[in-house]
Amino acid sequence: MKKYVCTVCGFVYDEATGHPETGVAPGTIWKDVPKDWVCPICGVPKKDFKEIKSNS
Repeated sequence: MKKYVCTVCGFVYDEATGHPETGVAPGTIWKDVPKDWVCPICGVPKKDFKEIKSNS
């Protein structure tokens, strides 16, 4: 599972945990997060998130 970071505030979306508080179930991969979903901290759109590349 991957993680994505908001480029504005640093909030991290983790596919493994999802974000149930905003209606995104655990295990929801990034491409399946709704297009109109926004950062729960600062409100920027999904397009302003970047994948966190692992070092493995």
